[in-house]
Amino acid sequence: MVLDYTIRSLEEYDIEKVIYWSRNEGFAPGYGDVGIYKNTDKQGLWIGALDSRPIGCIAGVKYNPDYGFIGLFIVDKVFRGKGFGLKLWEHVINKLDDVPCLGIEAATDRISDYQKWGFKPSSITTRWRIIKHEGSSIFDKVKQLTDKFCILDGSQISPEIIQLYDEKKEDSPRPHFLSDWLSHKEGSVRAILDESGSCVAFCRLRPCLLKKGSGYRIGPLIAESPLLASLLLCNIISNYNGVILIDSPGINVQANILFRSMGFNSISHTIRMYKGTQPSISMKDVYGLACLELG
Repeated sequence: MVLDYTIRSLEEYDIEKVIYWSRNEGFAPGYGDVGIYKNTDKQGLWIGALDSRPIGCIAGVKYNPDYGFIGLFIVDKVFRGKGFGLKLWEHVINKLDDVPCLGIEAATDRISDYQKWGFKPSSITTRWRIIKHEGSSIFDKVKQLTDKFCILDGSQISPEIIQLYDEKKEDSPRPHFLSDWLSHKEGSVRAILDESGSCVAFCRLRPCLLKKGSGYRIGPLIAESPLLASLLLCNIISNYNGVILIDSPGINVQANILFRSMGFNSISHTIRMYKGTQPSISMKDVYGLACLELG
């Protein structure tokens, strides 16, 4: 019997299945993440279906004419090794064929596979974890900095201020993604303004699904200095307990020092790879990525 394998756009009813796969793979998907991914590029998320049954997914998001990112690449374990994943990959590569630079976040055992497609390793991305218990005092150590800055949360934060600040730190402006990401009802958002009213740091914490149980993920975390990043972390984590994760880019060497000093432990690594000319913007102020799935 010949099975019919098709690739189609992700629909709303697919989101629960994609979250299930992501959770089982240890991606620790945040509540609402996949819906935001779908809104970022409405033609950028795909489902591989076998006789109409979803068996895999992939994201190939075009942020602008010059930059795209591939992620959320999963095939249900039962259907691996049969070529279905390769067809998903080829579909997205063809869709993004006109984009000069593509990024991916690769598992360390897949580097050679992606190199065959022209991707080159750039830097190590580290996933950090801390298990915070009620009454923990480690996050009180930088409170003395608060008199120099104004910390805002939620509705107090002007979207325009964040957008302007993010544009300086990202090679590809992402206003639509950032708007959805920061205004989502799940989790908390914090921003630090200096005495002139300019944004000097911001981050989001959101609940996520672990393989067993739940926890929290922080991202993005962008700050002008390690001290400001530390202040923001202390502030946003103060009301949460349990497993807290953050993914930091290896290009920011200060991030590793900061997280170790605050009691985080590294639990896994992936490799950022690019096909084409690597984005030239500095990552020295990026302490936490919004998500690995969309870069």
